[in-house]
Amino acid sequence: MRCAAIQMRSGVDVAANIAAMQTLIREAAADGAQYAQTPEMTGLLQKSRKDLMMAIKPDEEDPVFEAAAALAKELKVWVHIGSTPILLEGGKVANRAALFSPQGIRAGTYDKIHMFDVDLDNGESWRESAIYEAGEATQIVQAGEITLGLAICYDVRFPEIFRQQALAGANVLTTPAAFTKQTGQAHWHVLQRARAIENGAYVIAAAQGGTHEDTRETYGHSLIVDPWGNVLAEKDDDQPGHIVADIDISKSEAARAKIPNLKNARPYRVETQHVD
Repeated sequence: MRCAAIQMRSGVDVAANIAAMQTLIREAAADGAQYAQTPEMTGLLQKSRKDLMMAIKPDEEDPVFEAAAALAKELKVWVHIGSTPILLEGGKVANRAALFSPQGIRAGTYDKIHMFDVDLDNGESWRESAIYEAGEATQIVQAGEITLGLAICYDVRFPEIFRQQALAGANVLTTPAAFTKQTGQAHWHVLQRARAIENGAYVIAAAQGGTHEDTRETYGHSLIVDPWGNVLAEKDDDQPGHIVADIDISKSEAARAKIPNLKNARPYRVETQHVD
């Protein structure tokens, strides 16, 4: 199955972001992609809470999901919206991913579990939990020949999600992201490759990249990594575009046979020793 990671530079205009998404997915499909993944916050990157709340819609009215379903059906490809903000009851927001089949039917939905509440160097600080409602369940979805595990951005720093997905049958893990430039330069590649290696699975990571209209900077460098940790494709910059790679699930089976750590894991306890 040929898979694509779509790199974007989403801004504050939802309609413009949808148009950019459609163009990039069409280009990926023309390149043979049967599955296309967009980054976190495909539909809107907006720091202002007031402007964010004015721009977003409930799930059943969301124009990003509507456009993705129509495009999937038209192109007869799997379209994975890495995430987009969705209005919830009570004034909170979901950071929500959705996967659409080549028939335009929603096959999976996932709300980001781990909130990016951090204080970085140079005064960069984020508090996703102030606006977003954390999800409570991970999900795996059969998409043609591959079995996808759904996750979003900061989730990549919590390896237990991906281990549970792999144990449940996922052979392709997904980490669509809007990684900050600062953390991306330090950790992006090693985290994606580590999740692939430790689970014997492919990792597809579509990223936001560049300086956005709301002034944030994201790292780009969308990646597709194989189950042995090799980078099959990389968008080696922060510009919009796409990358493609062919996914062969037998390579996941081979990696897990060579290093069967999923089977070899044992229960254990942590003991604390105090010495006076």
